[in-house]
Amino acid sequence: MSALSTLMLLLLPGTLSECCGPVPIAVVVENRLQGKTLLTYHTYMPYRGILLGALKRIRDSNANFTFTYTENLNYGPYLESVNGVAGNTAKHTYWELLVKTSDGKIMRPDVGIGCYIPSANENIILNFTMY
Repeated sequence: MSALSTLMLLLLPGTLSECCGPVPIAVVVENRLQGKTLLTYHTYMPYRGILLGALKRIRDSNANFTFTYTENLNYGPYLESVNGVAGNTAKHTYWELLVKTSDGKIMRPDVGIGCYIPSANENIILNFTMY
């Protein structure tokens, strides 16, 4: 897409530039395997923003939240650690991405942190678990 086409798309009525305000979400860090206290972080996203952006926003504004990820050439960002706790293939542990929707249902998205687009008032659950 040319720069002019992109500019025109942003200026058209009803596009992302004028659509919606901030989308509030919560990120819940759950680590029952190690008996850690449930932690909840609140943030917002721009309309149609990806989860990775929200995680970075929390990290940049809250010293008590850290995470690392790696880029997989074929599948995108892969969450490695949260708050200093990393998954371990020898111990069969990893960070599972779950979503509690505004109607209370818990689902496992079919995409990761680089593609998931949260909806307003969702609880994004980063769950340390075993496979």
